[in-house]
Amino acid sequence: MDQADNALSHLTAAREAGQISPSAAENIRHWLSEPRYADYVGSIGEHLAEQKFAELNEAFWKVLEFGTGGRRGKMYEIGTAVINERTMGESASGLATYVKSQARPGAKLACAIGYDTRHHSRTFACLSAEIMIAAGFEVYFLDGYHSTPSLSFAVRHKQCSCGIMITASHNPPSDNGFKAYWDTGAQLIPPYDAGVIDCVMKVGQIDRVDFETARTDGRIIFCQEEIDAAYMKAVLEQAQPGPRGATILYSPLHGVGSSAVLPILAGDGFEDVEEFGPQASPDGDFPNVPGHVSNPENAVVFDALIERAKQIGADLALATDPDCDRIGFAAPKTLDHDGEWEIFTGNQIAGLLGDYVLSKRQQAGTLSEDNFVVTTLVTTQLLRRIADGYGVKTYRNLLVGFKWIAMAIDEHNPLDFAFGAEESYGYMAGHYARDKDGPVATMLAAELAADVKANGESLRDRLLTLFRRHGCHAEKTVSVYKHGETGMEEMKAVMTRLREAPPQVLGDMQVIQSRDYLHGTTTFANGSTEPLSGPVGDLIMLDFQADGNYVAVRPSGTEPKIKFYMFAYHPPEDGAELSAIEAMLEQRISSLEHDLQKYAEG
Repeated sequence: MDQADNALSHLTAAREAGQISPSAAENIRHWLSEPRYADYVGSIGEHLAEQKFAELNEAFWKVLEFGTGGRRGKMYEIGTAVINERTMGESASGLATYVKSQARPGAKLACAIGYDTRHHSRTFACLSAEIMIAAGFEVYFLDGYHSTPSLSFAVRHKQCSCGIMITASHNPPSDNGFKAYWDTGAQLIPPYDAGVIDCVMKVGQIDRVDFETARTDGRIIFCQEEIDAAYMKAVLEQAQPGPRGATILYSPLHGVGSSAVLPILAGDGFEDVEEFGPQASPDGDFPNVPGHVSNPENAVVFDALIERAKQIGADLALATDPDCDRIGFAAPKTLDHDGEWEIFTGNQIAGLLGDYVLSKRQQAGTLSEDNFVVTTLVTTQLLRRIADGYGVKTYRNLLVGFKWIAMAIDEHNPLDFAFGAEESYGYMAGHYARDKDGPVATMLAAELAADVKANGESLRDRLLTLFRRHGCHAEKTVSVYKHGETGMEEMKAVMTRLREAPPQVLGDMQVIQSRDYLHGTTTFANGSTEPLSGPVGDLIMLDFQADGNYVAVRPSGTEPKIKFYMFAYHPPEDGAELSAIEAMLEQRISSLEHDLQKYAEG
């Protein structure tokens, strides 16, 4: 009996004993039977012989899909549900095949490739380059750590057919990923995402050309100096005039951010900027970040930053995630830097930055009714109300993911685009790229901090001004992780229950209707239905009787979790005590969270 047959025999026995799940067994069988996976037979055989069934189930229980942010997951040497040389190779090969199928006859084929600080990122980037070269592409390679938005920019700047960014964004150190970009510089949208996956699933032998050979003969072109200079120039064109007197503390959270953020802040005239030393080194283990998860959504990320910010009298503490496409920030609640600090949510930042950009353009006389803002269905309506106040349009009937914002920008006139934002701390201004952009957002945040300081305000004061003008808003997003094959079934069960038996009351609020974006149906409390106009995706929204109060539920497209979004709103009220209204809305959010968690648990 040869090695593959012996492994297949072990697999059958493990499956019959219930030690390997049906889906994992099917995927393992393919890897043991098909010639394209021959290099991995030995490793699978060792896993079976050593009874590493938990590892095999986790590695093979599904085929890793493209989600809202591409393809990402835990790194493991073998498996279909994880990131390894084979799944990365299939991703690059499938992308190359699909792009070629869509290209005009005789058109030049080119691909831009970048990578972040995660483990094996450069290895996977070089692998992707070798595969694209073998498929007939020219490769523009950003050597050294680069941000995701600079890759999006490079695709457009070099007029590439596609792009690849090796990153897993804010995932744990165990993970890596593959973000695929179209020639617009945006991540894949339908039908391209499905087309690429179809090609990925059909990849047989993966052809490669040696990286150094291709670099020597000019098929791989190192272009980082050119792209860095052009990208910085494009970002600085979004700078707004005004004071630059703020003291800034910045952390890249062990990611790529320093390479772009620090020179851009300097180029924008900020002289008092300190990089937070303990988190400055590029390191895929993220050693000095709580829990080793470099996510600016996590408030604990700012604990050490705020402590240092108080020591140096900083006006703003900024952090970007590992691939520097998202930002978070904290600032003193009052003009007393030694007093209490506030960590702003992604929705609050969206409102603050959106108002800053629109107000500056209005002051400069460059804002018109043709300008527009783009956001998503699960982002605060504060941004929409701000845009209304400036007389500009908002496009927000979009699913989660910045690729949908990019699509909306191109569907309308990109030259009229003013600002884009999503609740998960992603922001964009300008039309030089088509992805959320941490460097431009940090620049605008620094300018905003200097602006409020010059006016004798705090950022908290500016937010309260927006609440007085547009109503008080409170939002919260809660993620419930569901790992592995059983976790996926649990997520599906929650979504099914929401569709078939939605709650009638959450907190102290009556649910008056349910919007199901997967089936395009609005269901009212009395059971009647009507068609729902909007995008198609696995998203359910429950609306309450009080206008502007609702919740949304969706499974994540990139991580093993289900997300609950809660929105509370109180309209503007002359003479109202904002602190009392904020406390009331926070209590409402807390009650909604409690009831949603209870509902999700069944």
